[in-house]
Amino acid sequence: MVKIKPAFILVFGIAIVIALSAALLSYNHLQKKSKLRAKTTTTQPVAVAAFDLSWGTPIKKNMIKMVPFLKETIPPGSFSDPSVLAGRTLIYPVKAHEPIFESKLAPTSVKDGGVAAIITPQKRAMSVKVDNVIGISGFIHPGNRVDVLATMEDRDNKSPTVTRTVLENILVLAAGPEVEKEGKKGKPTGVDVVTLEVTPEEGEKLALATTKGKIQLALRNFVDNDDVHTKGATIANLFRTSVSVPKRNSSSVTLIQGNSVREVAF
Repeated sequence: MVKIKPAFILVFGIAIVIALSAALLSYNHLQKKSKLRAKTTTTQPVAVAAFDLSWGTPIKKNMIKMVPFLKETIPPGSFSDPSVLAGRTLIYPVKAHEPIFESKLAPTSVKDGGVAAIITPQKRAMSVKVDNVIGISGFIHPGNRVDVLATMEDRDNKSPTVTRTVLENILVLAAGPEVEKEGKKGKPTGVDVVTLEVTPEEGEKLALATTKGKIQLALRNFVDNDDVHTKGATIANLFRTSVSVPKRNSSSVTLIQGNSVREVAF
């Protein structure tokens, strides 16, 4: 019978204790890591637009889809229950896959969509017919801002034809074709219409300009909010400009001013 020395038993026991301790530490580390990973990967569904939605649109179920977001990255004001959004009206456009926020919705009391849902209180919506020139070849879109120029003449006072900017920095609520009936048979024809948001006073000016004259829309830069005061343009002052035309091999220029032409030496 082989005798086992006490020293060997002691060393063997210490090795077993060390191995068990290492295994326990590794297990605890893996458990903590697993819990941390589970915590960081916890997701929550968020309601986003299934496709591009324009303002004034009443939201329907097929317009929404749910996308998982990490809980730590969920934007405030978003929705996790799509049924809450059904029937609400957008007052701002929403792009596809973009979360729908409370700040982009009309109050719950607004049940109907359309332009009426997005008009600023104390303002009005007015539509004007345009062509490719007046509508700037389709470059005007909802959310843009425009100036309205009017060209007309006062026949009673025999005033000359004048063009002036009558409205500035006007918000475009809607822009696009409208179908109307034309002729005895009622054949539909496409007409481009731009709907502007105006105050009651601005609405009166717009109605007068479209009734008594011709209007032109001028598209503004998004960040340009400055008021511009002009004197207007008439046929008489349209050509009142001075142009210097240098002569070749000469020490003088020809100065054209109005209907007169004179030569100035230098």
